[in-house]
Amino acid sequence: MKPSNIAIIGAPLDLGQGRRGVDMGPSALRVAGLGRRLNQLGYAVSDLGNIDIAQAESLPDTGPAEARFLPQIASACEDLGKLVAQCLDRNQIPLVLGGDHSIAAGTVAGVSRFLRQSNQKIGLLWIDAHADMNTPASSPSGNVHGMPLACCVGEGPEPLANLFGFSPKVDPSSVALVGIRDVDELERGTVRGTGVRAFTMRDIDERGMRTVMDEAIAIASAGTAGFHLSLDMDFVDPKDAPGVGTPVRGGATYREAHLAMEMICDSGHMVAMEVVEVNPVIDEVNRTADLAVELIMSGLGKRIL
Repeated sequence: MKPSNIAIIGAPLDLGQGRRGVDMGPSALRVAGLGRRLNQLGYAVSDLGNIDIAQAESLPDTGPAEARFLPQIASACEDLGKLVAQCLDRNQIPLVLGGDHSIAAGTVAGVSRFLRQSNQKIGLLWIDAHADMNTPASSPSGNVHGMPLACCVGEGPEPLANLFGFSPKVDPSSVALVGIRDVDELERGTVRGTGVRAFTMRDIDERGMRTVMDEAIAIASAGTAGFHLSLDMDFVDPKDAPGVGTPVRGGATYREAHLAMEMICDSGHMVAMEVVEVNPVIDEVNRTADLAVELIMSGLGKRIL
């Protein structure tokens, strides 16, 4: 959190899921005034544009049924990871705009690759309605956006799990998964077996967002050089965030989401950030993108007083 320079990177990938539209997420966030509002917060902002990503219409087929468009997604994630590492090397905070959540395999790989140069470890705070820990063998759909966290801990498809020639990108004991409420049957075994710490919406209901976030931040910070924040906007209840790739009822409220982001900022341990799964096609007058920008602002230091 110490650098005052932010590098915005668009990753307009929608090959990882079945519902189209999240490739327009980076544009929606920019239209919502992201760069201008970060400037007002005191940051020097460099918008690096979007990485080049193949469009589904230009591809001859979807590839393997158990991991659709895997080669194209792996290529995009490799490009993204290289750019993220370059930003960190320039003392910039990478702020990645998705796209579907499969881009996280690239972002985390880039942060981990950078930190490995100085023998440091990455922590990971994954905030999401879904566990994203399917593998090609367990996925009921073959959609890769349900696999990126598995890839980060070395359990996903090899082209993503082994980006840059090493795996895992993050030790499972340094991963906190917050807000899950929709987990596939076979995926549950991966979540339980890897050692990541999962906080479900029941945990938040019973113990409160403050307690859950205290523990999650501690897990992602312990013994690491800092953590990467991967925020899927479907973490928020569809009443407040209707324009997301895979909406699920019963999510965090508007204020709970802001509290989570404010606590992340207060920790001082966030080194990179991404926001994914904003889908303007099913949104209402861009209000999900507006909320995403508000949450980014809270995560980067905006306060009520």
